[in-house]
Amino acid sequence: MTATRASTDHRIGRPGFAVIPVLDLRGGRVVRARRGERSSYAPIETPLAKGSAPDAVARGLLGAWPAGILYVADLDAIIDGTPPDLHALEAVATACPGIALWVDAGFAEAASVDAFLASGLGRPVIGSESQADADLVTSLGDRAVLSLDTSGAERLGPASLHDDPSLWPPEVIAMTLAQVGAGAGPALDALAALRARVPDRRLYAAGGVRGPEDLRSLRAAGIAGALVASALHDGNLSQAIAPDLA
Repeated sequence: MTATRASTDHRIGRPGFAVIPVLDLRGGRVVRARRGERSSYAPIETPLAKGSAPDAVARGLLGAWPAGILYVADLDAIIDGTPPDLHALEAVATACPGIALWVDAGFAEAASVDAFLASGLGRPVIGSESQADADLVTSLGDRAVLSLDTSGAERLGPASLHDDPSLWPPEVIAMTLAQVGAGAGPALDALAALRARVPDRRLYAAGGVRGPEDLRSLRAAGIAGALVASALHDGNLSQAIAPDLA
């Protein structure tokens, strides 16, 4: 994403709408996410990179799309409560200089967030599924991004985080885990309803994007951007078509 372009340029991938490629890490490798069934995620096979090393896949994703942000989900930290994989994050940061990292590492305590912020490796994403209450989200404010996690009709994490938009930071991800990698399209009705509740927040869609038309539909619904993985690995979104989307 080219930061020097005027904010009036609303083409997909520019400041008016952010396409954010996703890296899901497990055991120090990038894995292919499908429907939130994390125990079955396998190391990724992608035409964008040789192997599943995080730095190689990150370079491949940025070669496929001109993004300014990469989203990294550290699944070992989220599932098992291990510390963030700083080695993998450092490899990605070195391979992609100037790219911002949004990192979900199952943060649930202020001390772990402070330690991560001190590393300088990115901006923490606070997943609702990892929270016992709203305290961490409210204490961090705009230093973090909130991920409102759902699985089908189930809202994950404290009800207050889903029900009370006054608790939310300026940037919020609507993470629909059941639609990740499913090829079913984004949950447009739910996203539009959520957007109507928070016109003053930047809302990002995660899960279901299949290609350019889904991005256009999300932008038309007032969504600020989309987290994308499968559509990039499968070639449905690419650098070649990015400048032409209007």
